This record gives sequence, structure tokens and C-alpha cells, in this order.
Amino acid sequence: MQRRKFIKNAAAASTVFSIVPSFVMGKNHVPPSDTLYVGAFGVGGRGSGVINGLDETGKVKFVTLCDVDDRRAADTYKKYPKAKKYKDFRKVYDKHLNEIDAIMVATPDHMHASIALPFMRAKKHAYVEKPLTHNINEARMMTQVAKEHGIVTQMGNQGASSDGSREAKEWIQSGIIGKVYKVDCWTNRPVWPQGVPVPTEKQPVPKGLDWDLWLGAAAQRDYNAAYLPFKWRGFWDFGTGALGDMGCHIMETPFGVLDLGYPTEAEASCTTNWVGDFVEADYSESCPASSIVRLKFNTEEHGDVALNWYDGGLMPDLPDDLADGETIGDGGGGSVFYGTKGILVADTYSRNARLLPSKNMDLFNAPAPYLKRIDGDVEGHQRNFVEGCLNGTETSSDFKKSGPLTEAVLMGNLAIKAFQYKKLKEGKKLGDWDPFDYPGRRKILWDGANMKVTNWDLANEWVKGKYRKGWELK
Repeated sequence: MQRRKFIKNAAAASTVFSIVPSFVMGKNHVPPSDTLYVGAFGVGGRGSGVINGLDETGKVKFVTLCDVDDRRAADTYKKYPKAKKYKDFRKVYDKHLNEIDAIMVATPDHMHASIALPFMRAKKHAYVEKPLTHNINEARMMTQVAKEHGIVTQMGNQGASSDGSREAKEWIQSGIIGKVYKVDCWTNRPVWPQGVPVPTEKQPVPKGLDWDLWLGAAAQRDYNAAYLPFKWRGFWDFGTGALGDMGCHIMETPFGVLDLGYPTEAEASCTTNWVGDFVEADYSESCPASSIVRLKFNTEEHGDVALNWYDGGLMPDLPDDLADGETIGDGGGGSVFYGTKGILVADTYSRNARLLPSKNMDLFNAPAPYLKRIDGDVEGHQRNFVEGCLNGTETSSDFKKSGPLTEAVLMGNLAIKAFQYKKLKEGKKLGDWDPFDYPGRRKILWDGANMKVTNWDLANEWVKGKYRKGWELK
């Protein structure tokens, strides 16, 4: 089916299809309270891990497995020989819509919304890897569609189901560090190339890979191994960089416990690349090798809150109360919460919460746990989704929470793109000294309710993104 026709039919189907109880679908189906029938998209790499977590619940049957790359999907295909195999997600929609209760999407970022939205509009529950979407408008759409159709959803930021996230939230909610006015977050990412030129060499497409389907909504270009299998994360057309990869993990606790909502402003600074002596590169189609992002929020309980992000080896200032030899976070990243009464430090995924100065821990009586714990860690996040679909259990990262979180993360990326944006000065050419103007190096003011940058209109082009002809979202 052509993409344009598929979108039209999918939109019409949203008023026709609803979840059909599994027990009426055939003699081999059992009641949905016992089994969740799933169509999975992007089943190699990270997708295989999610599939394993779903499978370990003992309550999931995979009806279809869909991946554009037979090589990456091979192990998963072998593990589930009875599942129908596809490269094109539209064929799953056409042939199996009434056989599945839920979908799992773990493709590259730029295809999350394109795949998930048609199924969500047909009232299929949705587990979608982080970041939820590739741009802010898609996140808003996913949040709204999930609400309109009353489906169970979960973003794949598994730290949201961890005990560490809940413990950190309980401590902050107890008031032990007072009102929070600043949070510093950081990651060791990128652990893939960023700040690199777009490849220009045309290389042969590997056997088993449908390159056109892999591109999907992105602009047409020749295949190059610089994009696959993991390095796509460093290119704006496909990925969302270090912030998009880890922000939905590390920012989850501050976003939820402080009820941050939409940011009011964003500002960034990034690494500059050089290709010669005094010759600046223009690699703006690639995410920067390192960046700092400063987001501002206005909250009802805590007032103005600054959330600062650091990646690519950049780190926040060490707290004054950190003793000699002590460290903040762990090897993967972490966060520091500054409150009017004290400081709380946590590792990646909000694990291992502790107070500063560390001697305060000897006197600290932690509040009794009151937030419901999720058994397990990574697998627990998938189990939480399955239980939500089958039993109505509240999920840890449903789209009403993770959609706005993703918007805040992607607002940081918008500020990074603004910092990268450059124009040649009049009379200058590439290779000249100081050839560029940088009109986006400013505080970007954000009207979250109306999803609009208010002080630099060009930036609004990045709010909705661009789609290859025939792949536009409806």
C-alpha cells in the first residue's frame, strides 16, 4: 500500500476499529486477562531487550515481528518462529490489526510516531522506546491520541519503574531538602560519533536491509555505514543526540517530583568543530560532540526551577558540600538537586540517592516508603506495561507523563539546534576567518501551551520537523 493511501485509511480506521477481546478472535486465543497479543516493530538491538522483558512476563504472545533489517532481527526471528515476519509496518496494519491488542516500537527515533500513531488511533495499547518521539509536535500528538482513545501506554525509560526513582521522589516530597530551585543533570553520552560531517560516499546496501523503509519519513539519501546500526543517533534527521537518548532517563525524577511541566525558556552552548587552522566546520546536521542546556520552569510548589543538562564529558560544578574524594553520580551520569535546606545527589536512573554533606546521612531518618514499587528493574518496566493492559494497573511512564517529559527534553534539543544554526556573513565564504553569524545563540522563549517559540520565529520550523513526501503525519 502506498504511504499516502495508508495514512488516509489509518485515519478513517480510527473511527471504526476498537480492541476486540482476544477470546473472540479464534479458537487458539485465550481471554485477554491471561494473554496480551503484541505486534513488535524494530526487533533487533534495543528492541530485542524489550521483547525479552515482555516475554518473561509469561503473558505475551507475539503475533507479528517487523524489522527493516533481517540481520539485526535474525536472533529475535529465530526465537519466535510462529510470529509473522514483516519489513513494512503498514502490512502489519493491513493484515493483522484485529489480531493484536498492543504494539511495541523500538525503531530509530524518527519513526516512532509514524509507526505508533495509526495503531494508537485504532485503540491499540502502545509501548514506545525513549525518547517518545523525534520532535515536539509528535510528542504532543502522541499524548493527545493516547488520552482520546483511552489506551494503556508506556515510554521505555525503564528507570521510571525503579526503586531508586521512587526513593528519590519520596525524599524530596518529604521536604528534607526544602524547596528545590536547581537541578543539574549529566550523562557520559554520546558513546557514538557526534560532531561529524554527513557522509557523502554511496555504499552498497547490505543484503537483508530495506534502506528505503529504514529512511521512512526522513529525506532520501544514499546508504552509508556511518548511519548504522547505532550511529544514527548522532544525526538530527534520525536521532536526538545524547540529550534525547538519556534525558528521558535522567530528567524523569526531577520532571515528575517537581511537576515541571513545559519549560518557559531554553539556552544552549555546544562544542565548535575545526577542520583546519582557524577554519571552522559546519556540521550542523550532526548533533554536537558535547553540549550544555539550561532550561527554566515555573512551578506552583517550588517556584522558579533551573534544570541544567551536561553531556559529552562536560560536568556541572561540584557542590560545595562534597567532601574531598567524594564523587557525584556514577560512570553513566547522575543528578544533583539543590534545595533551600540541603542537597540530594543520585546516580543514573536516580539510583543510590544520598544527601550532602554525607555526614547528614548518619542522622537522616528516611520517610517510610509510600510509592508503589515495581518488581524487578528493566524487566519490571515491561511487566508494568503488560499488567496495565491486562489488569488496568497504572503504568510508570504513561504518555500523559512521558509526553510532556519528552517535550521538555526536545526543547533542549531545539536550543542546541539554535546554537548550531549559522549563516555566512556578507562577503564571507567557507574557509574564511570568522565567517558566520549565529542568530540563534540566545535564550529561546517558549509558549508551551501554544507550542511556539515567541522570540525567534525561525526556530518554529524545528517544532514540527520535516517529512519525506508521502510520509507526512496526519
